[in-house]
Amino acid sequence: MLGIQDLEKSFGARTLFEGVTITLTRGHRYGLVGANGSGKTTFLKILAGDEAASHGTISLPKGTRVGVLRQDQFLADEERIIDLAMMGDDVVWKALRDQETLSHDAHVDAHEVAELEERVRILDGYTLEARASAVLEGLGIAQKLHKEPLRILSGGFKLRVLLAQVLLGRPDLLLLDEPTNHLDILSIRWLEKFLSTYEGCALVISHDQRFLDNVVTDILDVDYETITIYPGSFSKFEVEKAATRERKETSIARQQEIIAHKREFVERFGAKATKAKQAQSRLKQIEKIEVEELKSSSRRAPRLKVEPLRPSGRDVLGVKGVAKSYGDKKVLGGVDLVIRRGEKVAVIGANGLGKSTLLRILVGRLEADRGEVTWGHEAKVGYFPQDHRELMPDPSQKVIDYLWERCPLEGTSYVRGQLGLVLFSGDDVDKKIESLSGGEAARLLFARLAVDKPNVLVLDEPTNHLDLEAIKALAETLASFEGTVIFVSHNRWFVSEVATRVVEVKENGIVDFPGGYADYLERLGDDHLDADTVLRKAKEAKSADKAAAETGSSWEEQKKRRNRLKVVRDRREKVTREIDAAEARLKIIRDGYCEDGFFERTKPADVAALEAEEKTLSGKVDDLMVEWESVETELGELAALLGEAP
Repeated sequence: MLGIQDLEKSFGARTLFEGVTITLTRGHRYGLVGANGSGKTTFLKILAGDEAASHGTISLPKGTRVGVLRQDQFLADEERIIDLAMMGDDVVWKALRDQETLSHDAHVDAHEVAELEERVRILDGYTLEARASAVLEGLGIAQKLHKEPLRILSGGFKLRVLLAQVLLGRPDLLLLDEPTNHLDILSIRWLEKFLSTYEGCALVISHDQRFLDNVVTDILDVDYETITIYPGSFSKFEVEKAATRERKETSIARQQEIIAHKREFVERFGAKATKAKQAQSRLKQIEKIEVEELKSSSRRAPRLKVEPLRPSGRDVLGVKGVAKSYGDKKVLGGVDLVIRRGEKVAVIGANGLGKSTLLRILVGRLEADRGEVTWGHEAKVGYFPQDHRELMPDPSQKVIDYLWERCPLEGTSYVRGQLGLVLFSGDDVDKKIESLSGGEAARLLFARLAVDKPNVLVLDEPTNHLDLEAIKALAETLASFEGTVIFVSHNRWFVSEVATRVVEVKENGIVDFPGGYADYLERLGDDHLDADTVLRKAKEAKSADKAAAETGSSWEEQKKRRNRLKVVRDRREKVTREIDAAEARLKIIRDGYCEDGFFERTKPADVAALEAEEKTLSGKVDDLMVEWESVETELGELAALLGEAP
């Protein structure tokens, strides 16, 4: 479908890629990957005709329809959302507009009207609005909004309308630059399904590893100043690329050993008449050996490291009854949470339900309508906002000065060293904040966290704008972080690597699960991270019911399970009450310690008794939590078998 021959793109002395000869074929979905700044978007712009190549040719069959999602494209704010989506199929849209114009013309030719109606029918034009509505809903834009003007949507949702427009164009060639940006996980899953059934040729830039694994058939790797194609998924590509590089390095090392051995012979015996002929022969052999020169990879991973200055107390955060509305729209209603030291809490859910709002309330950047947020003893919070400018008020400030303000007592070498860890080196440290890319701004905020040394990290979409290497480095950093992490993310791979606890925000409240992402899916079988799990669980349940019915034991088993379910539910309530009572008593004791003059006016024997009670209660809470998790596990399994809520 698309032929690329000897393509090259350079900017002055810098070459992004050269000698690129690839054929992209129909029915294949190509993932375009590479480090930030390596040339991915430039390559896509060249294919779309938005930018000229330095050398080479691109051939596309005549009449090929090309759909392009650009990151810097905007739509008219006053147009209806549904109309903007329908405009994607420009041929049908024009035919429908012509038809509408003719309907208001009293002198129109009946034959012309009939011809136009037939054309609309052939083009499947009468289903365009329904198709547009389905795509918009799949991307998370509710049907009740479809006939509203675009201006009512936030920037992220406007990009969804733009994506809908591109998808509805029925292109033969689809070029998508970061289509998952600003999508929640439910919408990402819908897009995955759409692309998986797409029959044309698609080229997608993405830093979402799970998305790539679920969608693409081939990987185009922008590295070593060229673009190399690897058949298969992203995971397979990573293994194959590393193996290819290792083979080349081994081959070069072997050739260099041969050259060194021959050169040693020449140097040792070249002056001897009896060996002169052999020495000359070896010199000629050395000249014929061609050693491949391996170019350096453009991929660089930042070294992200945050070490708490001191640990926090055991109870890090208490959230009680927190609610927030924007006008008539309620986004949070009565959120209750207790987060303890060392937990890595992933806050997930569809967009617009208040995840970022919750994080902003936690860090004091937004006031709740009601409820309270209490940070525990010695909790020092480091915040990473989704909008980086929130912590960068002066866009004209230099990178080095921005960081130095956070640690004014440190020397130049320390500040430059911290910036070097996040890939700011040389003249990069003198860049102004306003000139930074999204990835650079994100890395600068991580440097800020490193010098602040918090023991609690509150991160809102930290993987946005990061390339795959930086995302992996961040996941490793957070997984080994000795403090507490509370983060919002729609990146499923990242959530699965980091989270030890999952809090899903839903319209009717939150689901708080004390386990990792894989455990969460295994237990509940339903969240926005993997819609296929729901179907799998349903099929498994139906199969189990059918098998039970065939053996004649269904009724007996169901009765036993229902009886056991009641017992386990009662036990859960009892354990929960005991935990609440013990924690309430612990709070009274610990609050007493903090009162002025407590230890001066309290007898040593009474202090010792309180300390002993505190120790006993702490152990009791730990034991009860273990029992609660066991009860919850059994409850979830029974409820799943019975098709009921836990």
